[in-house]
Amino acid sequence: MERLGTGIGWRPEIADAVERMPGIDWVEAVAENVCPGHLPDSLLRLRERGVTVIPHGVSLGLGGADRPDEGRLTALAERVEALGAPLVTEHIAFVRAGGPLTASPLLEAGHLLPVPRTRDALDVLCENIRIAQDALPVPLAVENIAALLAWPGEEMTEGQFLYELADRTGVRLLIDVANLHTNHVNRGEDPAKALAELPVEAIAYVHVAGGIERDGVWHDTHAHPVPAPVLAILTDLASRVSPPGVLLERDDNFPEPALLERELEAIQGALTKGWARSAASRVPSREAKAIRAAGSPKTAPAPEATAAPRTPPAAPQSSAPARQRLALAQTALLSALVAGTPVPDGFDRIRLGVQARALGVKRADVVAKVAPELPLILGESYRPAFLAYAHSHPMTSGYRRDALDFAGQLLLSGGPEDAGARRELREWWLERSGPAPRSTRPAVRLARATRRVLLRR
Repeated sequence: MERLGTGIGWRPEIADAVERMPGIDWVEAVAENVCPGHLPDSLLRLRERGVTVIPHGVSLGLGGADRPDEGRLTALAERVEALGAPLVTEHIAFVRAGGPLTASPLLEAGHLLPVPRTRDALDVLCENIRIAQDALPVPLAVENIAALLAWPGEEMTEGQFLYELADRTGVRLLIDVANLHTNHVNRGEDPAKALAELPVEAIAYVHVAGGIERDGVWHDTHAHPVPAPVLAILTDLASRVSPPGVLLERDDNFPEPALLERELEAIQGALTKGWARSAASRVPSREAKAIRAAGSPKTAPAPEATAAPRTPPAAPQSSAPARQRLALAQTALLSALVAGTPVPDGFDRIRLGVQARALGVKRADVVAKVAPELPLILGESYRPAFLAYAHSHPMTSGYRRDALDFAGQLLLSGGPEDAGARRELREWWLERSGPAPRSTRPAVRLARATRRVLLRR
């Protein structure tokens, strides 16, 4: 497995800082934010310097009931080729539900949601990963996600689920130690137990990130410093295996470059501590040496942790009934989260409410990035207006469509109250909602203005 070294998540907001950071061996870029024919100059310069760039997908939904979309797989493969990446990564999550399998409208979560750790879900996930592996030109690694809620009736621990997944498919693992901490706080799961159950030889690399705790719930924000408990889990992991690569994620609230460099140093310190702990555990005590000298049987040495995973056996295809059962369960949960339908049996209603609010906030934040004019036009009223809209209008397509639908709905309802903002929002919506951009020629603009005056009479 290729050694990657120390990396950081590449984001446009910190692109210049990343280029100047010492000791960066590789970067990770969100695949959906990269256009193969128009790579950012910063990524091109990093590649020219020999810095590895790995695309990190967020929209495949490999844990969903449907088979992976061919168009999304093709787009991801194109980004792999454009970046010359040795590896591509995605998440063990579902991001949409509904559609033909349930004879219901397709719903988009706008975020990563946990897969139930059941046999049905594992069978479907294994088949989806095999489909993706066949379509991608380089090895695939999949990431454990952070969760605010737990599925009722789960049949496996996270470590067992990941072990069987890697064993059946040969897929590599991207282990996020911050997500292990999140699941410890939110779901009471022991990170040490999860690490002990993992097939460490399948680890491709490791994510480290920060978050924040509010009202007893840990939110994996990627917008706060890496806390000590996350570094402690990284140390534990490093005492078990030397991961091929470790990467710092930061997606928002970007600090000064010096603070990011300090976080990278803390990560390196946690790794060094774990390696030292591993080395110390291999040093035999004086008593053990005496026993061995006396001819006592020796313990067989542990296998090399970084050995390549074995070739997996052929796995049976998942059955249609398993996909349909999973589809119905995921659709019921997602509908409760984004459309206000009843909470499915067995779920914690309070936690589901926390997750629903988190999805709404995430959706508002992404729409503000995709359409930055909206917060400028609406000012402080943007967020409450969008959250009110999102409460009764589930997302059924991408964020750009969501931004247009929000603006259109706000205009239909007579908003915003400020007449100037309403005119500006209407112009913005008209400019983007048609099949082609509206003409800016003076004669055409005059005709539009005249028509508006006549319509008001």
